[in-house]
Amino acid sequence: MKKSTLVTAFYLMLPIFVLTLAAGLVGYPVFTRIATLLLINLILVLGLQVFMGNSGILSFAHIAFMAIGAYAASVFSIPLQMRGMVLPELYEPVREIVLSPVAAILFGGLVATLVAALVSYPLMRLSDAAAVITSFALLMVIHTITVNWSQVTNGPRTLFGVPAFTTLPVVAAVAAVAVAAALAFRQTRTGLLLRALRDDELAAVAMGAHPSRIRWGGFVASALFAGIAGGLWAHFITSFQPNAFYLKETFVILAMLVIGGAGSVSGAVLGTFLVTLSFEGLRLVETLINTSEILPLRLVGLTEIVLALAMIFVLVLRPGGLMGAREIGEVLALRRHRPDLS
Repeated sequence: MKKSTLVTAFYLMLPIFVLTLAAGLVGYPVFTRIATLLLINLILVLGLQVFMGNSGILSFAHIAFMAIGAYAASVFSIPLQMRGMVLPELYEPVREIVLSPVAAILFGGLVATLVAALVSYPLMRLSDAAAVITSFALLMVIHTITVNWSQVTNGPRTLFGVPAFTTLPVVAAVAAVAVAAALAFRQTRTGLLLRALRDDELAAVAMGAHPSRIRWGGFVASALFAGIAGGLWAHFITSFQPNAFYLKETFVILAMLVIGGAGSVSGAVLGTFLVTLSFEGLRLVETLINTSEILPLRLVGLTEIVLALAMIFVLVLRPGGLMGAREIGEVLALRRHRPDLS
């Protein structure tokens, strides 16, 4: 691994552990909850960066694989005494199988990966607008299945009884591994060829790259991140509905990656921290305005409006996002070796 990559890994893992340490020192439950959700989102955004950032293809389906991971992990970790109440129509072969939360979360990641591997290969033959439309269609299909497959998901009703397992230290450790994995993926043959296809498909094909196969590999890898993030989220929230994995969440995750810079892992980390902290700050402002009754009408949607305007502003001024396509280690290396002309 290159020295600049190691430097990047150090600087990207540093805020993760600082956040974890700060939450432990403060000891305020709301701050700990925000920090935990931030790091779960970070794992999800890193997974999206693995595919979208390297291939240049916008994917709306990423949040759907988080849903698959969340439901797969939850079904097999709900205690037997609760399962008959929560999922009375669960299929007989799996009704008695109970996994530990760790095993269930890993299983959820594997199920999401398997589903992505089965459904995505034909879609990876597409690019540009066609790929974006089909990824949105895939999101709708998976959402419809989760809403109506009552035997496994409890349908549109709340799935509850998931044991609480996910803590901030656990998520911090997984997020650090996700950062390292996303950086390592950039250096693999698949990651390099994905970027080659993104920049010049004809030249990459002439060098022997197989577009659909390479994009399929990146898509499947990103689904693994999403599935594990879904399992961690489910064992933190402990009860949820299918609508927790749909359009609003897709927009927020995309905004994190686009604002930070889809072309780099550093951009994914920066965007996740900026958007999450801004989102929580705006939500607090919105609550204070509504409770104080300063305005004659109730203020609704301030966070979403400001986030959308911020994304437009960043895309106009810096189409590549705040970090662009360079990692922080590469930026620091260039500054260190830049000649002094003064």
